[in-house]
Amino acid sequence: MAALSTRTSRIARLGVVMAGLLVALAACGGGGTPGGAGMATQSPPPDVPGPWHLVFNDHFTGSSLDTGNWATCYDWNDNGCTNGTNNEIEWYRPSQVSVGNGWLQLSAQRQATTGSDGHTYPWTSGMVTTGRDSWDATPRHTFTYGYFSAAIEIPAESGMFPAFWLLPAQHYARQEIDIAEFIGSTQQVQMTLHWQQPNGTPQFQRDSWGPVDFPAEIHVFAVDWEPGSVTWYVDGVERFRITDPAKVPTLPMELLLNLAVGYPSAPPDNVDHAVMKVDWVSVWQH
Repeated sequence: MAALSTRTSRIARLGVVMAGLLVALAACGGGGTPGGAGMATQSPPPDVPGPWHLVFNDHFTGSSLDTGNWATCYDWNDNGCTNGTNNEIEWYRPSQVSVGNGWLQLSAQRQATTGSDGHTYPWTSGMVTTGRDSWDATPRHTFTYGYFSAAIEIPAESGMFPAFWLLPAQHYARQEIDIAEFIGSTQQVQMTLHWQQPNGTPQFQRDSWGPVDFPAEIHVFAVDWEPGSVTWYVDGVERFRITDPAKVPTLPMELLLNLAVGYPSAPPDNVDHAVMKVDWVSVWQH
Protein backbone atom coordinates (compact mmCIF):
# COMPACT_ATOMS: atom_id res chain seq x y z
CA MET A 1 0.00 0.00 0.00
CA ALA A 2 1.33 3.44 -0.75
CA ALA A 3 0.93 5.84 2.11
CA LEU A 4 -0.02 9.49 1.63
CA SER A 5 2.74 11.99 1.06
CA THR A 6 1.89 13.50 4.47
CA ARG A 7 3.14 10.31 6.10
CA THR A 8 5.43 8.20 3.92
CA SER A 9 5.12 6.85 0.43
CA ARG A 10 5.46 3.22 -0.39
CA ILE A 11 7.38 4.11 -3.46
CA ALA A 12 8.72 7.25 -1.83
CA ARG A 13 7.86 5.86 1.37
CA LEU A 14 4.59 -21.05 13.38
CA GLY A 15 8.10 -24.03 16.90
CA VAL A 16 7.77 -25.19 13.35
CA VAL A 17 4.87 -24.79 10.96
CA MET A 18 2.96 -28.06 10.85
CA ALA A 19 4.54 -30.44 8.38
CA GLY A 20 1.21 -31.13 6.74
CA LEU A 21 0.21 -27.49 6.36
CA LEU A 22 0.15 -27.26 2.60
CA VAL A 23 -1.83 -30.46 2.20
CA ALA A 24 -4.24 -29.50 4.94
CA LEU A 25 -4.78 -26.04 3.53
CA ALA A 26 -5.53 -27.45 0.12
CA ALA A 27 -8.19 -29.63 1.70
CA CYS A 28 -9.88 -26.86 3.63
CA GLY A 29 -11.12 -24.93 0.60
CA GLY A 30 -12.43 -21.39 0.36
CA GLY A 31 -14.65 -20.23 3.17
CA GLY A 32 -13.13 -22.80 5.52
CA THR A 33 -13.75 -22.82 9.23
CA PRO A 34 -11.50 -20.30 10.97
CA GLY A 35 -9.04 -21.93 13.30
CA GLY A 36 -10.28 -25.32 12.20
CA ALA A 37 -8.47 -28.51 11.31
CA GLY A 38 -5.55 -27.93 8.99
CA MET A 39 -4.84 -24.34 10.03
CA ALA A 40 -1.28 -23.60 11.07
CA THR A 41 -0.59 -22.78 14.67
CA GLN A 42 0.76 -19.37 15.52
CA SER A 43 4.40 -20.32 15.83
CA PRO A 44 7.75 -18.63 15.20
CA PRO A 45 9.59 -19.21 11.91
CA PRO A 46 10.61 -22.78 11.21
CA ASP A 47 14.30 -22.12 10.56
CA VAL A 48 15.26 -19.32 12.98
CA PRO A 49 16.68 -20.25 16.42
CA GLY A 50 14.84 -18.97 19.49
CA PRO A 51 13.94 -18.33 22.11
CA TRP A 52 10.75 -16.71 20.82
CA HIS A 53 7.97 -15.02 22.79
CA LEU A 54 4.43 -14.29 21.61
CA VAL A 55 3.97 -10.53 22.05
CA PHE A 56 0.80 -9.89 20.02
CA ASN A 57 -2.06 -12.22 19.17
CA ASP A 58 -5.65 -11.78 17.96
CA HIS A 59 -7.91 -14.70 17.03
CA PHE A 60 -10.96 -12.47 16.45
CA THR A 61 -13.09 -14.73 18.65
CA GLY A 62 -15.49 -12.04 19.86
CA SER A 63 -18.36 -10.25 18.17
CA SER A 64 -16.64 -6.89 17.70
CA LEU A 65 -13.21 -5.50 16.91
CA ASP A 66 -10.83 -5.17 19.85
CA THR A 67 -10.19 -1.43 19.70
CA GLY A 68 -7.41 -1.84 22.24
CA ASN A 69 -5.49 -3.59 19.47
CA TRP A 70 -6.78 -1.94 16.34
CA ALA A 71 -7.67 1.39 14.79
CA THR A 72 -9.70 1.47 11.57
CA CYS A 73 -7.88 4.20 9.64
CA TYR A 74 -4.46 5.63 8.94
CA ASP A 75 -3.41 8.23 11.47
CA TRP A 76 -4.54 11.04 9.17
CA ASN A 77 -8.06 9.81 10.04
CA ASP A 78 -10.73 12.49 9.65
CA ASN A 79 -14.09 10.70 9.68
CA GLY A 80 -12.47 8.07 7.51
CA CYS A 81 -9.42 8.11 5.27
CA THR A 82 -7.89 6.91 2.03
CA ASN A 83 -4.46 6.44 0.49
CA GLY A 84 -3.84 9.03 -2.17
CA THR A 85 -0.57 7.84 -3.67
CA ASN A 86 -1.96 4.79 -5.52
CA ASN A 87 -4.98 6.46 -7.14
CA GLU A 88 -7.15 4.21 -4.98
CA ILE A 89 -10.92 4.75 -5.11
CA GLU A 90 -12.01 3.64 -1.63
CA TRP A 91 -12.85 5.63 1.47
CA TYR A 92 -12.11 3.61 4.60
CA ARG A 93 -14.86 3.57 7.23
CA PRO A 94 -15.21 1.66 10.53
CA SER A 95 -18.56 0.30 9.30
CA GLN A 96 -16.68 -1.83 6.78
CA VAL A 97 -14.76 -3.68 9.53
CA SER A 98 -16.51 -6.52 11.36
CA VAL A 99 -15.67 -9.47 13.61
CA GLY A 100 -17.78 -12.61 13.89
CA ASN A 101 -17.63 -16.40 13.67
CA GLY A 102 -13.88 -16.27 14.26
CA TRP A 103 -13.10 -13.93 11.37
CA LEU A 104 -11.99 -10.37 10.92
CA GLN A 105 -13.74 -9.19 7.76
CA LEU A 106 -12.72 -6.15 5.73
CA SER A 107 -15.56 -5.44 3.32
CA ALA A 108 -15.35 -3.35 0.17
CA GLN A 109 -18.66 -2.11 -1.22
CA ARG A 110 -19.56 -0.06 -4.27
CA GLN A 111 -21.11 2.84 -2.37
CA ALA A 112 -20.35 6.46 -3.18
CA THR A 113 -18.95 8.29 -0.16
CA THR A 114 -17.79 11.87 0.17
CA GLY A 115 -14.57 11.99 2.14
CA SER A 116 -13.46 14.70 4.50
CA ASP A 117 -11.18 15.89 1.70
CA GLY A 118 -14.28 16.84 -0.33
CA HIS A 119 -13.79 14.16 -2.97
CA THR A 120 -16.42 11.54 -3.71
CA TYR A 121 -15.12 7.97 -3.66
CA PRO A 122 -17.15 5.30 -5.51
CA TRP A 123 -16.23 2.60 -2.97
CA THR A 124 -16.10 2.24 0.80
CA SER A 125 -13.83 -0.36 2.38
CA GLY A 126 -12.21 -1.53 5.60
CA MET A 127 -8.76 -1.57 7.14
CA VAL A 128 -7.16 -2.14 10.55
CA THR A 129 -3.88 -0.96 12.01
CA THR A 130 -2.12 -1.21 15.35
CA GLY A 131 -1.31 2.49 14.94
CA ARG A 132 -2.94 5.71 16.04
CA ASP A 133 -6.49 7.07 16.03
CA SER A 134 -5.17 10.43 14.89
CA TRP A 135 -1.95 12.16 13.89
CA ASP A 136 -0.97 13.22 17.41
CA ALA A 137 -2.21 10.15 19.29
CA THR A 138 -0.07 7.30 20.64
CA PRO A 139 0.11 4.08 18.58
CA ARG A 140 -1.57 1.06 20.14
CA HIS A 141 1.24 -1.36 19.36
CA THR A 142 4.58 -0.91 17.62
CA PHE A 143 7.23 -3.54 16.98
CA THR A 144 10.96 -3.43 16.31
CA TYR A 145 11.93 -6.73 14.70
CA GLY A 146 9.98 -9.96 15.01
CA TYR A 147 8.07 -12.63 13.14
CA PHE A 148 4.75 -11.32 11.83
CA SER A 149 2.17 -13.77 10.50
CA ALA A 150 -1.50 -13.83 9.55
CA ALA A 151 -3.90 -16.41 8.14
CA ILE A 152 -5.75 -14.67 5.32
CA GLU A 153 -8.36 -15.48 2.70
CA ILE A 154 -8.17 -12.88 -0.06
CA PRO A 155 -11.14 -11.97 -2.28
CA ALA A 156 -11.39 -13.34 -5.81
CA GLU A 157 -12.98 -10.23 -7.32
CA SER A 158 -11.01 -8.13 -9.82
CA GLY A 159 -9.95 -4.61 -8.95
CA MET A 160 -9.16 -5.35 -5.30
CA PHE A 161 -5.80 -4.68 -3.63
CA PRO A 162 -5.56 -6.67 -0.35
CA ALA A 163 -2.43 -6.12 1.71
CA PHE A 164 -0.68 -7.15 4.94
CA TRP A 165 2.21 -4.83 5.76
CA LEU A 166 4.33 -2.87 8.25
CA LEU A 167 4.69 0.93 8.30
CA PRO A 168 6.95 3.03 10.56
CA ALA A 169 5.30 4.62 13.58
CA GLN A 170 7.56 7.64 13.05
CA HIS A 171 5.98 10.21 10.78
CA TYR A 172 7.67 10.71 7.39
CA ALA A 173 10.06 7.75 7.76
CA ARG A 174 10.59 6.05 4.41
CA GLN A 175 10.86 2.45 5.50
CA GLU A 176 8.25 -0.23 4.87
CA ILE A 177 7.83 -4.01 4.75
CA ASP A 178 5.06 -5.34 2.53
CA ILE A 179 4.48 -8.87 3.80
CA ALA A 180 1.84 -9.81 1.21
CA GLU A 181 0.19 -7.73 -1.50
CA PHE A 182 -1.99 -8.71 -4.44
CA ILE A 183 -1.64 -6.07 -7.14
CA GLY A 184 -3.64 -6.73 -10.29
CA SER A 185 -3.63 -10.51 -9.80
CA THR A 186 -4.95 -12.95 -7.22
CA GLN A 187 -2.50 -15.59 -8.45
CA GLN A 188 0.77 -13.90 -7.46
CA VAL A 189 1.69 -12.64 -4.00
CA GLN A 190 4.11 -9.72 -4.02
CA MET A 191 6.67 -9.20 -1.24
CA THR A 192 8.43 -5.84 -1.08
CA LEU A 193 10.93 -3.90 1.02
CA HIS A 194 11.09 -0.09 0.86
CA TRP A 195 13.99 2.00 2.15
CA GLN A 196 15.66 5.37 1.63
CA GLN A 197 19.19 5.92 0.37
CA PRO A 198 21.47 8.33 2.29
CA ASN A 199 20.79 11.01 -0.33
CA GLY A 200 17.04 10.70 0.31
CA THR A 201 16.16 8.73 -2.81
CA PRO A 202 13.45 6.14 -2.13
CA GLN A 203 14.18 2.59 -3.26
CA PHE A 204 12.43 -0.75 -3.17
CA GLN A 205 13.19 -4.41 -3.85
CA ARG A 206 10.40 -6.85 -4.70
CA ASP A 207 9.79 -10.47 -5.52
CA SER A 208 6.62 -12.42 -6.23
CA TRP A 209 5.55 -16.02 -5.89
CA GLY A 210 2.93 -18.01 -7.79
CA PRO A 211 0.90 -18.82 -9.67
CA VAL A 212 -1.42 -20.08 -6.94
CA ASP A 213 -5.20 -19.77 -6.71
CA PHE A 214 -4.91 -17.80 -3.48
CA PRO A 215 -8.64 -16.96 -3.07
CA ALA A 216 -9.51 -20.67 -3.08
CA GLU A 217 -8.27 -21.20 0.48
CA ILE A 218 -6.71 -19.67 3.55
CA HIS A 219 -2.98 -19.00 3.39
CA VAL A 220 -0.49 -18.00 6.06
CA PHE A 221 1.68 -15.04 5.05
CA ALA A 222 4.62 -14.10 7.25
CA VAL A 223 7.85 -12.18 7.48
CA ASP A 224 10.83 -12.55 9.82
CA TRP A 225 12.35 -9.11 10.32
CA GLU A 226 15.75 -9.34 12.00
CA PRO A 227 18.60 -6.84 12.37
CA GLY A 228 20.19 -6.97 8.93
CA SER A 229 17.71 -9.26 7.17
CA VAL A 230 14.09 -9.69 6.13
CA THR A 231 12.70 -13.11 5.14
CA TRP A 232 9.25 -13.75 3.67
CA TYR A 233 7.24 -16.97 4.07
CA VAL A 234 4.10 -18.33 2.43
CA ASP A 235 2.50 -21.26 4.27
CA GLY A 236 5.69 -21.79 6.26
CA VAL A 237 7.99 -21.98 3.23
CA GLU A 238 10.62 -19.30 2.62
CA ARG A 239 9.94 -17.45 -0.63
CA PHE A 240 12.15 -14.33 -0.53
CA ARG A 241 15.06 -12.99 1.52
CA ILE A 242 17.00 -9.70 1.69
CA THR A 243 20.23 -9.60 3.71
CA ASP A 244 21.66 -6.15 2.98
CA PRO A 245 21.68 -4.26 6.32
CA ALA A 246 21.59 -0.92 4.49
CA LYS A 247 18.10 -1.77 3.22
CA VAL A 248 16.61 -3.29 6.38
CA PRO A 249 14.35 -1.07 8.53
CA THR A 250 15.45 -0.20 12.05
CA LEU A 251 12.50 1.88 13.27
CA PRO A 252 9.44 0.70 15.26
CA MET A 253 6.66 -0.41 12.94
CA GLU A 254 2.86 -0.58 13.01
CA LEU A 255 1.02 -3.57 11.55
CA LEU A 256 -1.70 -3.05 8.94
CA LEU A 257 -4.25 -5.12 7.02
CA ASN A 258 -6.43 -3.45 4.42
CA LEU A 259 -8.58 -4.01 1.37
CA ALA A 260 -7.87 -1.23 -1.08
CA VAL A 261 -9.84 -0.79 -4.30
CA GLY A 262 -8.91 0.41 -7.75
CA TYR A 263 -5.18 -0.14 -7.96
CA PRO A 264 -3.86 -0.73 -10.51
CA SER A 265 -7.31 -0.68 -12.17
CA ALA A 266 -10.91 -0.27 -11.07
CA PRO A 267 -13.22 -3.25 -10.57
CA PRO A 268 -15.41 -4.19 -13.55
CA ASP A 269 -19.02 -3.03 -13.53
CA ASN A 270 -20.31 -6.44 -12.45
CA VAL A 271 -18.33 -6.32 -9.17
CA ASP A 272 -19.99 -4.44 -6.34
CA HIS A 273 -18.70 -6.22 -3.22
CA ALA A 274 -15.63 -8.08 -1.96
CA VAL A 275 -14.39 -9.33 1.41
CA MET A 276 -10.90 -9.95 2.79
CA LYS A 277 -11.06 -12.40 5.72
CA VAL A 278 -8.45 -12.82 8.45
CA ASP A 279 -8.47 -15.82 10.81
CA TRP A 280 -5.67 -14.65 13.12
CA VAL A 281 -2.67 -12.34 13.44
CA SER A 282 0.38 -12.90 15.62
CA VAL A 283 3.76 -11.31 16.35
CA TRP A 284 6.68 -13.18 17.92
CA GLN A 285 9.91 -11.61 19.15
CA HIS A 286 13.19 -12.88 20.60
